[in-house]
Amino acid sequence: MFTYQGDGDICAIGTSHAIHVAARAEKITSIMVNNAVFGMTGGQMAPTTLDGQITTTSPYGRDCKIVGTPIDLPKIIATMQGAAYVAAVSVDSPKNILAAKKAIKKGFQVQQAGLGFAFISILSTCPTNWGLSPVDSIKWLQQHMLPVYQMGELKVPEEGCKHD
Repeated sequence: MFTYQGDGDICAIGTSHAIHVAARAEKITSIMVNNAVFGMTGGQMAPTTLDGQITTTSPYGRDCKIVGTPIDLPKIIATMQGAAYVAAVSVDSPKNILAAKKAIKKGFQVQQAGLGFAFISILSTCPTNWGLSPVDSIKWLQQHMLPVYQMGELKVPEEGCKHD
């Protein structure tokens, strides 16, 4: 079983579900696509929107003093005992696309081995709602999102660890 969710979903109303799935060490793989906006509903500010980032509901940019800081869900999930595998990847270059593919495959392998919850966050673009060309949106991701969100395997399965 797997879920494929946007950052606006899983970091907002879906946060409690993700946290409790990890707490129970459910044998599920969750894939979160983080484009820093509610991309399917018009580009509104999401829990992952960066400080100063302009969206349809934050036309002057996100003000972290008023609405708080972006939620980095992979880091939160990685602290949970029932999370067996947590990775944060990006799809901004061929090299990173291959790393994303590898992380997704590993997440499913962890799930199939019964080791617990697997969570993969994928940084992605949203050219339409960002008001940028596809090429410029990749540059924006590289310049603004990659410095904020840590990439790599944040948690790997422990030797002999299996949650029944």
